[in-house]
Parts: sequence; structure tokens; C-alpha cells
Amino acid sequence: MLAVFAIGAVLLVWIGRRQTEAAARTLGRILGALTGLIYAAVLIYSLIPPSITWSVPLQLTDLATAAGAYALWSQRHWAVTLTYYWGLTLSVQALISPVLRGPDFPNYRFLAFWAIHLLVVWAAIYLTWGRGYRPTWRDYRFAICVTLAWAVTALTFNSIAGSNYGFLNRKPSTPSLLDLFGPWPSYVFVAAVLILIVWALITWPWQRISRRIPS
Repeated sequence: MLAVFAIGAVLLVWIGRRQTEAAARTLGRILGALTGLIYAAVLIYSLIPPSITWSVPLQLTDLATAAGAYALWSQRHWAVTLTYYWGLTLSVQALISPVLRGPDFPNYRFLAFWAIHLLVVWAAIYLTWGRGYRPTWRDYRFAICVTLAWAVTALTFNSIAGSNYGFLNRKPSTPSLLDLFGPWPSYVFVAAVLILIVWALITWPWQRISRRIPS
């Protein structure tokens, strides 16, 4: 699946740099609709039977997928911003250490998991290196504020429902990077600081480039 990811990323960047604006809108809407349809199917499946611990769309993956689908469809700046920061860090982490339990390929749950995460990361890569999105420090602050609002909401919901959306109350049962950050709640704070640093690092180079290029 990582090989599929790499091939798809290179192909989308190659296509994005050679597209006309009309072709980019068409491809963006096709990919956005595909992402939205797959996410809708996954969401409906989670409601059979419904459960307060897994059926509520409060995982950051839910927000990233919705933002990615809308960013591809509309190319609105705020949606592209969230897709960039969430897709290139948090969704990439899901590719490296997937929280996936169940049958292997070609089971539909396997395909749905990888399709959602691949499409979000591909969207971030396509819109940035293919279509020219450039993050700013304002975008950095916006992504932090939205993510903080989500974390507060998810933590509050988890405390009431006994759920674990966002893995904010306990680590996933499968191996992940969080295993290196100590027990709860220290791993939450370590992960938050790491996210702030990584997001700054993926903003800073673009800002240096933009200052060197005349308006």
C-alpha cells in the first residue's frame, strides 16, 4: 500500500503541474466526489449497529477526510489548509502505523481504510506540489486553532461517553508512535508539542521561498 501511495503521489503531482485550470477543476471535483462517497459509505457502515463509542464522526480522520473532499471539490483556501496540515502529518502517520484490525486485502474494510487515508494525503500533495498551494504562518495558526477546538470537543465527549475518539484518552491497541511518548496523559502533551514543531517545519520553507520570489 505504501508503494501504491508513492506511485499515486508522483502521478498526481505530474498531472497537476501540467493541467489547465479547467482540467484541474474537473479532476478536483472527481477526486473530491470519490473521497466524499467513500467516506459516506464508511460512515453509514459504522452505524450498523450504531454505537456511541465508534459511530460518532469525531475522529480526526473524519474531519480530515471531509476537509480533503471539500478542498478537492472547491479548492477553498481554508479547506486546503486543513488538508495540508492534517494530511501531511496525522494521516501520514496512519499510513505508517495503521490502526487496522480485521481481514487483509481484498476485504472491504481494508480497502475502505486505505482508500480514505490515501486520498487525504494525495489531496494534500496534489494541491500543494501539483496546484501551487503555499502555506503561511496565518494558515499555521488557523490549523492549530481548529485542531485545538476539535481536541477540546473530543475530550469532553470522551469523558461523558467513555469513548476514545482521537486516542486522546488511551493509546490505540495496535503499535503506534504514541507508544514512545509515555503513559496517559503525558503522551497527549508530547504529541501536541511534536505536532506544533512539525507543522512549523512544514510551513517555514514555503515562507522562505515566498520572500525570495518577487510579488
